[in-house]
Amino acid sequence: MSPRTRLLDLLASLSYERRRVNLASGRESDFFIDCKQTVLTAEGHALAGQLLLEILPRLGPCEAVAGVELGGCPLASAVSLTSYLQADKTGHPPLPALYVRKKAKDHGTRRTVEGTRSLRPGAPVVLLEDVITTGGSSLAAIEFLREAGAQVVGIAALVDRDEGGREAIEAAGFRLESLYTRHDFQPYGG
Repeated sequence: MSPRTRLLDLLASLSYERRRVNLASGRESDFFIDCKQTVLTAEGHALAGQLLLEILPRLGPCEAVAGVELGGCPLASAVSLTSYLQADKTGHPPLPALYVRKKAKDHGTRRTVEGTRSLRPGAPVVLLEDVITTGGSSLAAIEFLREAGAQVVGIAALVDRDEGGREAIEAAGFRLESLYTRHDFQPYGG
């Protein structure tokens, strides 16, 4: 079984639910995909890191990956670790991970982006998302990354729900690459 098929099987069995739910976007949906349930398993973490790393070149060169809290953070760590483990084989330098908060901390450093000390000003970064619905959280995270000195070259996601997020992201001038769409879950009752 290919890594892509295996990750989809894991997402379908551990993360996908056919039920009414209110999404972070405020919309109501008849299905829910909680990718964290898959990505936080050892196998899911490894597969997500491998497969997302493989699609990064479609978005252009990057020097770091960023994940939006909470679902994108394990993705950024998985891709960063995988890039380090494969650096000798690929000849590409490892990619540091950045974590993007949804709002600034109210204490300590008050940062919206963690991990910036490994980032040079103007560095190209790919934003990682678990699920894209409207694209709103991605576009907000891009602003925080810009303020931190990064140049976002695109977004890579595990799942695009096909609910307007791609169009909003592309209208803002960014490319979106996703491993799966809602249609990939149809054989599982989607």
